[in-house]
Amino acid sequence: MSKSLEEVHQSVSTQNKKTVLKKILAFFGPAYLVSVGYMDPGNWATDIAGGSQFGYSLLWVLLMSNLMALLLQSLSARLGIVTQRDLAQASRETYSPFINYILYFLAEIAIAACDLAEVLGMAIGINLLFGIPLIEAVMITVLDTFLLLFLINKGIRKMEAFIIALVMIIGLSFIFEMIFAQPEIDKVFYGLIPSLPNESALYIAIGIIGATVMPHNLYLHSSLVQTRKFSRSDRGIKQALKYNLIDSTIALNLAFFVNAAILILAAATFFKNGMHEVAEIQDAYRFLQPLLGTKWAPILFAVALIAAGQSSTVTGTLAGQIVMEGYLNLRIQPWVRRILTRLIAIVPAVVVILIYGESVTGKLLVLSQVILSLQLGFAIIPLIHFVSDKSKMKGHHIGKLTQVAAWLIAIIIVSLNAKLVYSEIQGWLEASENSIILWLTVVPLAFSFLILLLYIVIKPFFSKARLNIENHSPHDMNLKFTEAAVQDNKNIAITVDFSFADENAINHAFKVGGKDANYTLIHVVESVGAMMYGKQIDDHETTVDETLLLEYKSMFQEKGFNVKTVLGFGRPNKVIPKLVNKGSFDILIMGTHGHTGMKDLLFGTTVDRLRHKISIPLLIVKK
Repeated sequence: MSKSLEEVHQSVSTQNKKTVLKKILAFFGPAYLVSVGYMDPGNWATDIAGGSQFGYSLLWVLLMSNLMALLLQSLSARLGIVTQRDLAQASRETYSPFINYILYFLAEIAIAACDLAEVLGMAIGINLLFGIPLIEAVMITVLDTFLLLFLINKGIRKMEAFIIALVMIIGLSFIFEMIFAQPEIDKVFYGLIPSLPNESALYIAIGIIGATVMPHNLYLHSSLVQTRKFSRSDRGIKQALKYNLIDSTIALNLAFFVNAAILILAAATFFKNGMHEVAEIQDAYRFLQPLLGTKWAPILFAVALIAAGQSSTVTGTLAGQIVMEGYLNLRIQPWVRRILTRLIAIVPAVVVILIYGESVTGKLLVLSQVILSLQLGFAIIPLIHFVSDKSKMKGHHIGKLTQVAAWLIAIIIVSLNAKLVYSEIQGWLEASENSIILWLTVVPLAFSFLILLLYIVIKPFFSKARLNIENHSPHDMNLKFTEAAVQDNKNIAITVDFSFADENAINHAFKVGGKDANYTLIHVVESVGAMMYGKQIDDHETTVDETLLLEYKSMFQEKGFNVKTVLGFGRPNKVIPKLVNKGSFDILIMGTHGHTGMKDLLFGTTVDRLRHKISIPLLIVKK
């Protein structure tokens, strides 16, 4: 299994810090990247709708959601710290491929819904502040994909600093908004008492939960904590868990302040003045100045909105990469993955705006958050199973009390979602003139998802995780080869990567050299640790690669071939030429994966980059 967010995996050292403060600060960062997902534009839409329609009465939903988020994010961080697996990778090792494909599909829908909210929110902010048409503003949001690439190339600490700066802008903006709005403090506290004014409030409440406790953040947090390098001893793991809990508590409480401030602002301005229908961010922007009597209120509102959209889109796109690599073990070039993620969000946004106009953006934002909430159960339930597993967590599993609290949260969320789905389907059936179509499509689909939910609840109780070595020897080392030699003694180098490409490359090598040639199998470990520490690295991927390379050697020696092995560390297009030029080889033979053109852009290519760097002939064996 490849490392989660491999380009920044264990890239921040927390060791050799002389003071407690420096050690704490070394761990601080991941939770702030996660927290921006809790204050993204989707939250704004649900908070404004909740505040304008029901005043302060749904503040308790925000508080409950924040407590849920704090527990769930701490579980997510625990999974990543202890197992060195993100949530998607852990799911891949536990469930069957079929179930994983479904879970991956649902996770992608959630990320698309999240990204849709971020695109729309940022575009609305640009539109309001600079007067740029909304469609053009949506197109501008593509550019932040390149900003993400720039930031991650500079290192995770630079990205964290950028996000924290945006969070500060959002926080300061709303401090001033609260000063302008002057909310009724007694009603604010009264709003923390649980109540639901009517049926419509349930829809908004579920939207708030979906906007606050976000499934993609669970995948994201379990990966980001792995950017810290710390001692893998029992004491080191416990220390990492403690500092990350502090990090999460501070960051998520800041997010709660922002969400509460948005809802309170809507309650103190729109609800107070009888404007209960304000649900669009654009309307909120326009009414702030006349209601609060200052031009700075709408300006700060728009600035905070842009900052929220920009920061949350960075982390949402990272989550997309984590989900794809974790569930599918499919590693495509980062810039391609991020552009695809952005386009999945931009296309529906553009289509809806072109067909229905700008007035529906608020409803679209709220709907995106409800979709997120519906997907939550499929992320939360596996997470609870994983962190409760004694063998998987190596003694750092959660206690009984925490398990009860986590399962209670899962039951609340799933129950609310079931109530929402039942109500919606019932409404559609009553309103439809031809309900038979719904009975044949929507109803069976709802039942199938219910069955899936029950399956992922029950399955881990009866089976242990499947231990797979992903992307290695998919043919179980059963290579078929011929022995027809056509040339005499040669020193032949063969690159191998434990994929189907190896079989053709090795077959052709044996045809070229026969049993009298000397063969050297070259494999390069590509993990971030290998790139940074070279031969000194001692991680799981290196151990697996070395074992498989020796298995190749043993198998071919049994067939009478003279085989040696060389293990390199770093980027193949740089390491292979060095190894080849240093040896006395007559020819280098490489297998390809059969992709050209667009697939080269997606998956990258090693052949083109190394063929001009070697001083011997190169034989490329196509799939």
